[in-house]
Amino acid sequence: MRKSHLLKLVLAISLPTAFLIIIAITILFIFYRRRPETETNEAQHDVESPNEKQDFSDEVGSETEEEELSIFHGGEDLTICDILDAPGEVIGKSSYGTLYKATLQRSGKVRVLRFLRPLCAVRSDSKEFNGVVELLGFVRHVNLVPLLGFYVGDRGEKLMIHPFFGSGNLSEFIKFLAGGDVDAHRWSNILSIAIGIARGLDHLHTGMIVHGNLKSKNVLLEQSFKPRVSDFGLHLLLNFSAGQEILEASAAEGYKAPELIKMKEVSKESDVYSFGVIMLELVSGKEPMNKNPTCSVLDHNRLYDLYRPDILRRCVKDGNGVTEECVLDYFQLAVSCCSSSPSHRPSFKQVLRKLEEIRK
Repeated sequence: MRKSHLLKLVLAISLPTAFLIIIAITILFIFYRRRPETETNEAQHDVESPNEKQDFSDEVGSETEEEELSIFHGGEDLTICDILDAPGEVIGKSSYGTLYKATLQRSGKVRVLRFLRPLCAVRSDSKEFNGVVELLGFVRHVNLVPLLGFYVGDRGEKLMIHPFFGSGNLSEFIKFLAGGDVDAHRWSNILSIAIGIARGLDHLHTGMIVHGNLKSKNVLLEQSFKPRVSDFGLHLLLNFSAGQEILEASAAEGYKAPELIKMKEVSKESDVYSFGVIMLELVSGKEPMNKNPTCSVLDHNRLYDLYRPDILRRCVKDGNGVTEECVLDYFQLAVSCCSSSPSHRPSFKQVLRKLEEIRK
């Protein structure tokens, strides 16, 4: 009886204890099963939502792995924070992107941000993309608009950063000439603009870069009528359909060389053709049309049909030593640039030599 009583006493003490131990083990098991899920949910709150704006105020290094900012000479002060937070004013739009005039908050410098729409741009993980960006970023010349930086965002957006030139473009200048401004009409200014553009294009061609979209709207002007050619090589960053839209616009505006069918076929010779159209714009004061902008034969009887006679009259009054022969030589050079046969067009080195001869 004593042993039976003792056994009952042991069981009465051990069973509740065992029950409590089992309950404790069960609770711990459930806790540890739920812990990874909780940690995962917490980690998701640390990742930027696609619909949220990332805060770069603490440090530039907080960008996601997909974001990248390539910086080139003159853009050493650029940061992702400055670029994305800069208040911008739309100054131009196209089917493939938008131009913004933006003031960087830290440095106070005014920059042009060219936004390329993701659907129109080449994928940033394509084989040639980084090489093209590097190539365009290293181009430097006094008559070219430099690329200061290139930003690739985590959602495929791309931004090209350029300096801002506030004197307008050549197309606006040509329209301004029609207003009769005496200083702008000077023959020396017209020649300086043409020579500056040719020097910039010769530099590009020497580096094996084709502009691809040369027109008076893509030539910016500094003070003293110094030209800066912009938009060179942009077609290399766009996909086929966006490139074709550029080519169609160029055709409608009268700058497309007749042999071009596809944007990928642009060449040094097609750049020369577009330059010849710009030369004629400068002295005619007329916008080109989507057909051959030149006449087949130039002679003294047709000369006054192609340029503003007031240019020559003003130049003679100014005592610049400009003769009708100089103007005729200029036109003949422009016509040779606009030859229907690419092989008959001069190179930019030849164009420069001839323009320097005309200026003497």
